[in-house]
Amino acid sequence: MHTLVSTPDPVTSKAARFLLPSITDLIFILLLIAFTYGTLSSRLLWDGDIGWHIRDGQNIIAAHAIPHADAFSATMGGKPWYAWEWLYDLGMGWIYSHLGLNGVVFFSGLVIALTFALVFRFSVLRGGTVTTIMVLLLTSIVASSIHFLARPHVISWLITVGWFSVLDSSYRGNGPRGYRIWWLPFVMLLWANLHGGFVLGFVLLGVFLAADFLKRLKCRDAGQRRRASRHARHLGVVFGVSALVSLINPYGYKLHVHVYQYLTNRFLMQHIDEFRRPNIHGLPMQFFLLLLVLTLVGILAARAKLGWAEWLLILFSSGSGLYAARNIPVAAMLLTMIAAPLFSRASVGSSGPFSRLRAFSSRMDNLEIELRWHAWPILAVLLTTASCFHQGTLFGTPVMNAHFDATRFPVQAVDWLEQRGNREPVFTLDSWGGYLIYRLYPGTKVFVDDRHDFYGEPFVRDYLQLLHVEPGWNQVLDQLGVNLIVVPAKSKLGDRLQQAPGWKPIHQDEVANIFERSRGRFPGAKYRDPWLRVDIGSLRAISAYRC
Repeated sequence: MHTLVSTPDPVTSKAARFLLPSITDLIFILLLIAFTYGTLSSRLLWDGDIGWHIRDGQNIIAAHAIPHADAFSATMGGKPWYAWEWLYDLGMGWIYSHLGLNGVVFFSGLVIALTFALVFRFSVLRGGTVTTIMVLLLTSIVASSIHFLARPHVISWLITVGWFSVLDSSYRGNGPRGYRIWWLPFVMLLWANLHGGFVLGFVLLGVFLAADFLKRLKCRDAGQRRRASRHARHLGVVFGVSALVSLINPYGYKLHVHVYQYLTNRFLMQHIDEFRRPNIHGLPMQFFLLLLVLTLVGILAARAKLGWAEWLLILFSSGSGLYAARNIPVAAMLLTMIAAPLFSRASVGSSGPFSRLRAFSSRMDNLEIELRWHAWPILAVLLTTASCFHQGTLFGTPVMNAHFDATRFPVQAVDWLEQRGNREPVFTLDSWGGYLIYRLYPGTKVFVDDRHDFYGEPFVRDYLQLLHVEPGWNQVLDQLGVNLIVVPAKSKLGDRLQQAPGWKPIHQDEVANIFERSRGRFPGAKYRDPWLRVDIGSLRAISAYRC
């Protein structure tokens, strides 16, 4: 008697692997839908910063030149400006010209979705279990929501995750792809022209170099010491070449000096919200603290000796996330990828009811690694791109309508200025300046926007003096030559202008009021440094970014 044994058809098996979405695919698709079609799409436009990025990109396309002087400010117009994100601006200018704000939101959502999908994928490849990674990833996503904005930092997120994966794989000697570290200088060439976060690339290189040196000093195994020495030499070459290619930017070494001066300016770091310590009462910070606790639990549960690189990365991620709000997303992603394998180690040898869970998780892990085709994410991207090209409609149905929130930005006030045909420079909040540039440039310029590194500490001090109506605030207005002001409907400056002689309200709505100088108009005097100084004591934080 012969027994018939069925064997899987290899063609059918390949087709199934192509059509069956992996968990990585599902994470990408769900996040892409949320950021492009769902409630998070409006969240991406909560910052007016993207407004001047779009206009700068359009200027680059029109002039076929990278800017070296400001074109948006009435106070700093024509002064040297480091447009250190010029390559991102170029992309945003092109996307906006062809796809509008829908395209800008789609691109930002695409980058964020891809970033977290890769965090999940790399965590699996590092040895984490699917069930554990999902818990850590969800915690990381909520923690990172503090900075879900259509801004160039999302590009740095994506590059950082890939950069870490290459360094980690090379350090652990995992697989035959150690050659990938030699591609890092080419990545740095792009990164240095996309966002100031390229500095993080050198920090991570330094972390792995330090881990190699510590291994060389502390390890007793001669073979491991030799491998650590060889790897450190390779990383040293990569570090040096990356440093050289980072100078290939429109501003050369001056860009590095500018970034250093900006990040080491204590006043600016203390008064720009996103550089300040995160609010412990905020949901993102609470989830970041939860992620720190989970990492600690993983370390204790694994009962395994961590490598030097893991310890240094945990210390760096924890410290940077606790130091400044804008560091939380990257810190959370790094902690997720580092902590995931720890729980996998802890579950080895489990028995009883946990053995079945372990077996199920193992099957899911193997399936996730096996599924390498990504048909569904590609289809989702193609459909969304088609929707953007058709003004947010898909098969005749409106599905996208990206716009700035009229309850957060002075939409009605700017509409009124446009109808009036205004050409007078406008003073407004730094957090609204980018939106006004987006709406009114080139016909109207602003006195301030959120490029704090460009305006500098002296200007920011006087801006805060004016914003908070400290003694001498009206003299600041006179010095600037301000004739037109757009302020929130409920603000100290607005209340004072209601009573101030020489100013009259010309428009009022629920979000913003517009005031015009009624007599003694100034011709729009340029900012001169130093200004008249008034001791204003303690200053409040700049409102350029709200968590």
